[in-house]
Amino acid sequence: MTEANVRKVSILGKESIHCGFHLIPYIVQTVTETLPSSTYVLVTDTNVGNIHLSAFQAEFESRKGNARFLAYVIAPGETSKSREGKAEIEDYLLLNKCTRDTVILALGGGVIGDLVGFVAATFMRGVRFVQIPTTLLAMVDSSVGGKTAIDTPHGKNLIGAFWQPEYIFIDAAFLETLPAREFSNGMAEVIKTAAIWDETEFAALESRAAEIFAAIQTPSVNFAGRTEATRSPAQQLLLSVIAGSIGVKAHIVTIDERETGLRNLVNFGHTIGHAIEAILTPAMLHGECVAVGMNLEAEVARQLGVLSQVAVGRLTRCLKAYNLPVSLSDPRIASLPAARSLSVSKLLDIMKIDKKNSGPQKKIVILSRIGATYEPKATVVADKVIAKTLSEAAKVIPGTPSKSPIRMATPGSKSISNRALLLAALGTGTCRLKNLLHSDDTQVMMNALVELQGAKFDWEDGGETLVVSGGAGALSVPREGKEIYLGNAGTAARFLTTVCTLVQAQRADQRTVITGNARMKQRPIGPLVDALRANGSSIDYLESQGCLPLSIAPAGLKGAHIQLAASVSSQYVSSILLCAPYAAEPVTLELTGGQVISQPYIDMTIAMMKTFGIAVERETDPETGRLRDVYRIPKGTYRNPPEYHIESDASSATYPLAIAAITGTTCTITNIGSASLQGDARFAREVLEPMGCTVVQTATETTVTGPPVGQLRALGLVDMEPMTDAFLTASVLAAVATQPSLPERTLQDGSRPTTTRIIGIANQRVKECNRIKAMIDELAKFGVETSELDDGLEVYGKPISELKQGVSVHCYDDHRVAMAFSVLGSVIKDTIIEEKRCVEKTWPNWWDDLENKIGLEIEGVELSSVHDIASASRPTEEASQASVVLIGMRGSGKTFIGELAASTLGWQFVDADAVFEEKHQTGVREFVQKNGWPAFRDAETEILQELLSQHSRGHVISLGGGIVETSKARDILKAYTQKGPVVHIVREIDEVINYLGEETARPAYGEPIIEVFKRRQPWFAECCSYEFVNYTGVLSSNGGLAEDDMKTAPTLMSVRDEVSRFFNHITGQKPNLAPNMAKGRRSYFLCLTYPDITPALPHIQDMTAGIDAIELRVDLLRSPKDFDKIGPYIPPTSYVTEQIVALRHKTALPLIFTVRTISQGGQFPDHAEKEAFELFFTAVRLGVEYIDVEISWTEKNIQDLLARKGHSQLIASWHDWSGNMHWDGKPVEAKYRLAHGLGDIVKLVGKANELEDNFALHRFVQRVQAAPDAKPVIAINMGVEGQMSRILNSTFSPVTHPLLPSKAAPGQLSFAQIQTALHLLGQLPAKKFYLFGTPIAHSMSPTLHNTAFEALGLPHRYELMETTAVGEEIKAAITSPDFGGASVTIPFKRDIMPLLDALSEDAEVIGAVNTVIPQKREDGSLLLYGENTDWRGILHSIRRSLPHTVLKPEAALIIGAGGTSRAAIYALWKLGTKTVYLFNRTRASAETLVAAFPEVQIKLIDELGVWPNDGPAPTVIISTVPASATTLDSAATDALYLPRSLFSAPAGGVVIDMAYKPAETPLLALATNVGKNWRTVMGVEVLLEQGYHQFNLWTGRHCPKSIVSERVWKVYSMSA
Repeated sequence: MTEANVRKVSILGKESIHCGFHLIPYIVQTVTETLPSSTYVLVTDTNVGNIHLSAFQAEFESRKGNARFLAYVIAPGETSKSREGKAEIEDYLLLNKCTRDTVILALGGGVIGDLVGFVAATFMRGVRFVQIPTTLLAMVDSSVGGKTAIDTPHGKNLIGAFWQPEYIFIDAAFLETLPAREFSNGMAEVIKTAAIWDETEFAALESRAAEIFAAIQTPSVNFAGRTEATRSPAQQLLLSVIAGSIGVKAHIVTIDERETGLRNLVNFGHTIGHAIEAILTPAMLHGECVAVGMNLEAEVARQLGVLSQVAVGRLTRCLKAYNLPVSLSDPRIASLPAARSLSVSKLLDIMKIDKKNSGPQKKIVILSRIGATYEPKATVVADKVIAKTLSEAAKVIPGTPSKSPIRMATPGSKSISNRALLLAALGTGTCRLKNLLHSDDTQVMMNALVELQGAKFDWEDGGETLVVSGGAGALSVPREGKEIYLGNAGTAARFLTTVCTLVQAQRADQRTVITGNARMKQRPIGPLVDALRANGSSIDYLESQGCLPLSIAPAGLKGAHIQLAASVSSQYVSSILLCAPYAAEPVTLELTGGQVISQPYIDMTIAMMKTFGIAVERETDPETGRLRDVYRIPKGTYRNPPEYHIESDASSATYPLAIAAITGTTCTITNIGSASLQGDARFAREVLEPMGCTVVQTATETTVTGPPVGQLRALGLVDMEPMTDAFLTASVLAAVATQPSLPERTLQDGSRPTTTRIIGIANQRVKECNRIKAMIDELAKFGVETSELDDGLEVYGKPISELKQGVSVHCYDDHRVAMAFSVLGSVIKDTIIEEKRCVEKTWPNWWDDLENKIGLEIEGVELSSVHDIASASRPTEEASQASVVLIGMRGSGKTFIGELAASTLGWQFVDADAVFEEKHQTGVREFVQKNGWPAFRDAETEILQELLSQHSRGHVISLGGGIVETSKARDILKAYTQKGPVVHIVREIDEVINYLGEETARPAYGEPIIEVFKRRQPWFAECCSYEFVNYTGVLSSNGGLAEDDMKTAPTLMSVRDEVSRFFNHITGQKPNLAPNMAKGRRSYFLCLTYPDITPALPHIQDMTAGIDAIELRVDLLRSPKDFDKIGPYIPPTSYVTEQIVALRHKTALPLIFTVRTISQGGQFPDHAEKEAFELFFTAVRLGVEYIDVEISWTEKNIQDLLARKGHSQLIASWHDWSGNMHWDGKPVEAKYRLAHGLGDIVKLVGKANELEDNFALHRFVQRVQAAPDAKPVIAINMGVEGQMSRILNSTFSPVTHPLLPSKAAPGQLSFAQIQTALHLLGQLPAKKFYLFGTPIAHSMSPTLHNTAFEALGLPHRYELMETTAVGEEIKAAITSPDFGGASVTIPFKRDIMPLLDALSEDAEVIGAVNTVIPQKREDGSLLLYGENTDWRGILHSIRRSLPHTVLKPEAALIIGAGGTSRAAIYALWKLGTKTVYLFNRTRASAETLVAAFPEVQIKLIDELGVWPNDGPAPTVIISTVPASATTLDSAATDALYLPRSLFSAPAGGVVIDMAYKPAETPLLALATNVGKNWRTVMGVEVLLEQGYHQFNLWTGRHCPKSIVSERVWKVYSMSA
């Protein structure tokens, strides 16, 4: 026997698990000697085979005797673990005539083990097999226990068998070649096993993470470790960890082999983890998903009241120590496109298919403590409980707390916990910290101290006690390249800045870098850095001045006299105080800058330092006896007390006490009383008692009983400087405080009696967010009025019944905001607290304690049900409300575009120049002349900061052109791109120069404009995340819209529409994505193959008829100056931009941006990847909707694009031109999985050699589309033989058009050809469409719709059905199986409504239906849906024709009060018109209309041309009366006289006459003759517009407007 010392583990009564190092000879010898066979078959994958297969082959060849040794290598990855993969191995075995004595060896990870094990279980009804796992995950989990399985599209491991291996060989030396991520992946299972079974083992994992990592990072040489004598301590540790974990699972399997109960325990974390994995695979690994699942399932146990927060915290810390994710917000997950599918409903749906479940009941393994489970099996958990944990938001159900009188303790104080951690770490000896806060903040502090090697931490008492072994101030620079990441932990950032100066360096060039998240990088730390620099410390800002990240030299703290500005944060003071004993000289700390903030926290620090052996002396003024802000700190070393008990958090205590106050109940908080070190302990006495609460406070307890609900008193004036963090709690109580304040607190300045004026809290503007602004903004959502003060705010109380319900509170990632508004949620119905997890900073189990200890029901809320879901350029899970910032040269059109954008988004527009002038009470020109440019730039930057703080959501902010001139402003803008869009408005420089030559409000540059432009251009590009090109080519010389031929369909898309498309898309309010991408629909895109699309622009409307998107083949573009160049070509970015912008002004269809290289079938150079991605990023900046990216590009580049793609979607493509790709083969499966992981849409293109290839493709698509995580798939075969695949493909089929110069690919068909083929194949049955009404013989509708059907190759027919009433004939038509839809005209627009099943909101408000649409319900039954498109025809006609200077019409006029007037009023309301004048000869009819639209400001007029109260003249006029009823003759008595004064609006406008005949009505003639800048619209034009909308509603297709309008106008002209 080969000499090897192995550790054997027994399972099912056999010592069949052998663990050791370098075991290949031992494995082969053991197998051949104890498992005799005629054939040994080793199955592995290419990755493992390349490393280990040759060694196994050599050993078998030397030992096999007469037996055969065969090796079969498969493709790596989960896609091989399928029915097809299993069949391939079985076919190989049969081909090689393997028999029942065959022994199969599975060499590889979990995929190999599961797959090969299942083959062994079924081949010849079962053959022997051996597991040789090569990954840690497989070693400790999948190889042990005999579970074998394959995946199906419905889920993982759903088909398999229990089949025990003869041996499991654990060769830990294999781990030396394992990537670190894979090792962490396996450690998730090791942690899981310890968590459910063995607390001692778990404690070892907690404390020895660094050693365990080191064990695999040090390769062994000369087979060291094979024998005990050659085994290093690190190897011993690693083997112990692995064998220990295996031993637990082996024990469980022995008791419960077939998973009837106990064995379920090893599925801890898997119920939720598997659901996550089903969505995120292959981007996230199994162990990573299980790690998140464990954390979430532990939270479920905590929610059920079974598991303590201490245990949850330990689990979280342990997982993080092995670099595993613990939440779905982890950047590694959040940045994945697939993460957008992680909705609660989808996860719960996937969890339905779980082998542990009992019918519909879901089962989860519930921990009761670390090392034990609640039951010896998985526990049934209700969906509601799981959903609450998974949801990103929470809702408090109002009511009386059922646990009243409440008695509870809050978590340990964050302030004291952080100070105690630092003191104990810097001290000598061992200190046991009791009641330490288990939260994000304290975890950050501990991790940082570990990185600095400043202390050793261990846990006792099940994690209740932290044992700190102090390092006596000895600190080291973290390992090379390691930054200390502090998240948003402000306390840790301030304390550690000084701590890092104490670090001792090994080399002179070493420095410590501390950094944080985006918000932390905005929070100030300048005064502390200034003080330390002045004292001799070397500290550099790496990004923005005054903020993290910092690079700190380990130069030591000099000490002696230190001056510090302490008016911003007391944490600066505490930072220096805590470190001062370790300075080179005794420290005298002098605080400067006026009023010191939060003195109680400084006192707390000094008191704690005294407990740890250092006494601080505060100087006293000898003359007055008053304490001075000067502190003397001696040199010394902290001496750790054996035990230190941390007070409960007084800031956190304010929330349960406030709930008692607002609900009229009683709450007692233990461990906080009058003897507390914390200033916030005064909250009960100084805030709640004056508000009418009964307060009883001892030295260690506080009890509050609230007055009857609704009887809280206002506070009047309250100075909260000693307890600033508690002001948020006071603010929400003040919001419902309606009783007058106590006489001694009453404000004497005439303020309302319900006023609460909170002062002394200016520092709250620089906390986790600007808390003062946050409270003002969020209280406003409830209808609560507030006013901002220099150092606080006023809140004006309102009765609870008057506050708005259903408010969604944005928490700014601030724990205090979330908990404060949960107090308000206890009395205000349907209050949703977004970002519920931000409470983990100080009270991770707040929501559980609210329910379990306070007695208020909590519901989970999925924000996708509240907001539109969208991806973003920055991590976000909802449609972004983040304000849009506009930058660009003066004269580029920022104001015009900004006002249009604000109007279309329904947001507020803010001009920074106007804000500047209001603040400084002077014009910009005057300010610069008086103070100079530098002073102006500083003031301008200050305005920028204020705007981003005060208007962070729901605003469009236009900045001055020179905002990019200073680095500070540029840094602010670049940081803001992580939150919201910064849009560079681009305009031709010649136009800018022309504009600036006329403009006088701003100062002259003092240099040529072109030079300013050249200097700023790179800065604009550096600071923006998007570009909007405001080419004035779309405007005529007089400033109005360029004329287009109104007798044909308009081809020029207005600037107004492009602004709407662009800004709705980039903000995610209404992403401009193709609606036909929905399941069950067919979508198409047109491939543009022009080198220059400009000549094609007049024909775009014709070419795009029926299609859903346009593909711009960027690689085929050729700049005109390069037309003569042949071969591969890179089009200039500027030229590509011009092409996109030109296209945008012709069509609103989404664009697909495609770059194909030579090898991919295009014209782009193969090796120009950098240039290709520069173009892709250009597409993102321009707001292109779809970007086609080949998966053959470098994955890192693709991931970078994914992270920045905003609301654009990625089409992940693979093209195989060889004809060798088989749709039922492994390679295509692998390509699909890769594309699936990267893209929003998957595109796979092959080449058909025969007709059968198309059916193989179709089967492939059906299979992958059946999976729960299916994404839209474009799958086609090229070539003539592949045309069938183009017909059958349902997602974004590429189509050509006869007008194109060439097809983009061989075998392409036109849209009409595909529709004809679908009809012939029975996939597109012919439908009948009707017009219902009377008289209708001369209607244009049949011409309109039948022309459209014919043009698009649709087999449908539109007919007239003229009847005298809505009777049986119409009923039969609309219920016929071939009914496609109907138009409804006078007199049936209301009579049809009783026959319909549902109406649109538009039709209900208007009270009329002109369109009937048949829809299918989920059960397949018919639903008849009524819609009204009349108003859309009117609205589109107005928007297309309005002068560009009119954003929203101030006033409009409607003549007539018939049915069409209803649609006109509705259209004007949708447009945002402020006042609608209504004229009708019969006043009663007009009054009926006014009553029907109470939300519209309608003013009846008695005389045309005279506007009530000298109101504004209308810029929109709509006549709904017959043309014959109007006249231009003032003497006529039989018709309505139309005066010239109708058209008095100076800006001009648009006039619509709904009458079809004559072609020129009196109203339109008058407008043409006397109306300056007035556009006329005929009734037929409105008919066309509403008809286009009808056609789209029926078919889902864009109507071919050009062809249709030309035919309609021709017929109309003949009949006119």
